[in-house]
Amino acid sequence: MSRKDVFASLNPQAASEADSHAGVRAPKNRLRPILGSPELILDTSRTPVGAIGQSLSEISERNRRAEDIEKRLAEGLTVISLDTAVIDPSFIQDRMPGATEAHERLVASIREQGQQVPILVRPHPEKSGRFQVAFGHRRLRALNELGLPVSAVVRDLTDEQLVVAQGQENNERQDLTYIEKARFAERLQRRFPRETIMAAMSLYKSDLSNMLSVVSRIPSSLIDAIGPAPSVGRRNWMELADILSDTKSVERALTHLDSAEIKDLTSEERFKALLAHLKPRPNKAQADVWSTPHGERLAKVTQSDARVEIVIDRTQAPEFAAFVLDRLQSLFEEHRSKS
Repeated sequence: MSRKDVFASLNPQAASEADSHAGVRAPKNRLRPILGSPELILDTSRTPVGAIGQSLSEISERNRRAEDIEKRLAEGLTVISLDTAVIDPSFIQDRMPGATEAHERLVASIREQGQQVPILVRPHPEKSGRFQVAFGHRRLRALNELGLPVSAVVRDLTDEQLVVAQGQENNERQDLTYIEKARFAERLQRRFPRETIMAAMSLYKSDLSNMLSVVSRIPSSLIDAIGPAPSVGRRNWMELADILSDTKSVERALTHLDSAEIKDLTSEERFKALLAHLKPRPNKAQADVWSTPHGERLAKVTQSDARVEIVIDRTQAPEFAAFVLDRLQSLFEEHRSKS
């Protein structure tokens, strides 16, 4: 099934109306979101995967668009009340444990204002009388803790449609961290072609390849020990993956993360501490002073892994400085002839 068919089959009428209303067509080969609405297309050329430092207004706008996706999916359909006990999570996990403060804020918001937007579920494909979440996992968890029923839209969705809805809603909210997205992509790869993953997560092929590469090179146990690391983006995770290509580095990493002082840090701090611990430390430059047998200073020689520096003080040894400069070319020629 093509990306366009995946989204159109979720709500073909709304997709047609949205495109007509906008008066434009999505550019060829662009990723089409749920409902196929051009204004909701994620422009990955301007928003690199793993980018951080977005303004609060940008984050707020993305949250608004995510809610718009959900509301429009519910248009023309019946919102029903379900017991949280009969709803199971998606068959593809997308989140790691953590973000306690964000969860507490959501619980407080629902307690005070109620559930503002329904979640999307489908009849469970294997368990009669039960349902499975497409999106709204956090709201479901919060409502379950509050002992409240959940408002939900029930749709008949294929596995592919469910993960596309799940991925697109997460992508608009941008509340998954880079490593959570990478693991989500890796889990999707076990069941779906890359085209479906790219559609679900609004990724270009190169971005998806980088994510899968990171997850394949960092052991799952190590990722679990680090946690979601909210502000850590693609470059840092790729740097860690490069360092961990050495088996000894993996053992050092696991030992370091198992220490009590590291466990007490936040997920983001654990990542930074681990990366600093594993990065090779450059050898300190060693300095020597060349002197004549009578103790007269000729030159200072500083050596490191990267360079050799010879500094001659012309006020102390002007003739020696001129001699060295005059002989440099011939020394190089002599060296080359012996190579």
